[in-house]
Amino acid sequence: GWNWNRSPHMVGDIYYGDNISGRHQLEVEAAFFRHFLKGEGEAPGFEALVFDTGRKEWQAFEAWPPAEARNQRLYLGAGANLSAGPAGGAAEAFTEYVSDPNEPVPYTDRIRFQYTPRRYMNEDQRFADRRPDVISFQTEVLDQDLTLAGEILAHLEVSTSGTDSDWIVKLIDVYPDDMPDGEHTPAGIVLGGYQQMVRSEILRGRYRQSYETPRPFVPGEVTEVEIPLQDVFHTFRTGHRVMVQVQSTWFPMVDRNPQKWVDNIFEADDADFTAATHRVWRDAAHPTHLEMT
Repeated sequence: GWNWNRSPHMVGDIYYGDNISGRHQLEVEAAFFRHFLKGEGEAPGFEALVFDTGRKEWQAFEAWPPAEARNQRLYLGAGANLSAGPAGGAAEAFTEYVSDPNEPVPYTDRIRFQYTPRRYMNEDQRFADRRPDVISFQTEVLDQDLTLAGEILAHLEVSTSGTDSDWIVKLIDVYPDDMPDGEHTPAGIVLGGYQQMVRSEILRGRYRQSYETPRPFVPGEVTEVEIPLQDVFHTFRTGHRVMVQVQSTWFPMVDRNPQKWVDNIFEADDADFTAATHRVWRDAAHPTHLEMT
């Protein structure tokens, strides 16, 4: 995408600016090749030139993650709240949902097939938020900008009635309900209340300890699952909210997990695909949270 000279520059429904690739081509690619291939000019004077997908602007850093970044956590709490404070209150607190691999959550709300499904990466997640097999947690309305710059790691404390499960975590920017549509907003899209996906990742639960030695879950036993959401540079603007969604199917981008332990999922038969009740724990002893810079 950084080689596309286009105006406006859209990814899915979201407008990011006009020809945002121009600075990358001039200040990164051209300068790099002049210096290292022709011996002309100086090497780029930064370690990372990163596009803030919330502010919609480039920013150069001498180090990545930025030296001024500080570690921060967001905890899943009661009442579908997401907050900086650690979990507390009643013991054995959890939010549960029933995941059925025969009725999977789709990865997109679109019905038109695309060979490279770029738009799902920042697509509106309201279609998923409405489903009973997706659980959502969100902050209060932000009273100041919140910038995330660096790695994100989801620490899940989970249990299941089955013996295998996938775990998907999505980080979402929730727009204000009164957010006006922009000049380039596609027809039929309403930005008020838009749930823009910022980052998402999946971990097949059997590989939670290692990819070399898969392990089943013990039904009902609380287990830690860590999911790296990779690096991000996104500013959640004042008036927006931060949301986290958790689910266990993401079809057809990810094949279905039977949720019943089988040695080889690709050899599972129809009877192996069973519904299971999953719990995401959020008490003091099992504080599910996102750790980020």
